[in-house]
Amino acid sequence: MPTQCNPGLFDFAPVEGRQVVGAFDGGVITSDAGALLLGATDRAIRLTERFTTCFADRRTPELVEHSVRAMLVQRVFGIALGYEDLTDHDELRHDPVLAVLAGKLAARRSDCAALAGKSTLNRLELSQAEPTRYHRISHDGAAIEALFVDLFLKAHRRPPEQIILDLDATDDPLHGHQEGRFFHGFYDCFCYLPLYIFCGRHLLAAKLRRSDIDASAGAVEEVAGIVAQIRKRWPRVRILLRADSGFAREALMAWCEANRVDFLFGLARNERLVQEIKTALVEAAVESVATGQAARRFCDFSWRTLDSWSRDRRVIGKAEWTSGEANPRFVVTSLKPAEAGARHL
Repeated sequence: MPTQCNPGLFDFAPVEGRQVVGAFDGGVITSDAGALLLGATDRAIRLTERFTTCFADRRTPELVEHSVRAMLVQRVFGIALGYEDLTDHDELRHDPVLAVLAGKLAARRSDCAALAGKSTLNRLELSQAEPTRYHRISHDGAAIEALFVDLFLKAHRRPPEQIILDLDATDDPLHGHQEGRFFHGFYDCFCYLPLYIFCGRHLLAAKLRRSDIDASAGAVEEVAGIVAQIRKRWPRVRILLRADSGFAREALMAWCEANRVDFLFGLARNERLVQEIKTALVEAAVESVATGQAARRFCDFSWRTLDSWSRDRRVIGKAEWTSGEANPRFVVTSLKPAEAGARHL
């Protein structure tokens, strides 16, 4: 059956009085036309518009060629299209697609391109909380961080009964001699170790950090700020933190217990933990040998470390025997047995 194509044009928001359309009959075309769809989404949720309000521009207005809004749009969409380096913008400042997104097709001065080059964008990215002689644009870091959570809150028509915040730390590989570079043995490369906090598909926080730190470093402060902002809008919502064993730290768990926040964290195994589920592991091994299949048991018990935990906590142990060997796993949680069983957790 032949493909049924729609010959009509796709209409987008006009720019400076000019019509913007998408069609399939062009000659020389761009590979970045999908950015127009991102631009339509941006206008719907007003992301870059609201992002711009987090900056203060103290430049002389009559001498400004590139507005803060245009530069932010250029940089944000450049990254979204895979152009991560500022040097890419010495070419991209002439790109008509980015010009459409920025709402500026031509420069006011004859010696300028429609969009900013790498040097101008560099001054924007090096802006500080207070302006300096050479960096007249300043930013409000707290407002930028709050923006992500505010967008998440406004994406819901009514407060949910419960939300799950996922915490994760992962590598951001480095390929030069960047400030704060450190070789991370687990990831086997020089990298940063940013902290991410998601709720479903919504990004709530992304904190750039050096990699010579514990995975949970700064998590309490980030979670506290996000939880406070959420509860200001949704005072009755139940919040559950979920993360791997890198976040099963006394400081974070104690904060959760003191602030009515539940948690479910992976727990790194050790000899004492394995000993707790030794009988269940033997039972799983016997069943696995008899059936030729993987077998598992779930153990629910109260446990604490020798010196790092301030109290006993509920731990679930999965006594699994698979591929002819033991594969024990553990989680620690504040959830009560009556509301969440061991197997489910």
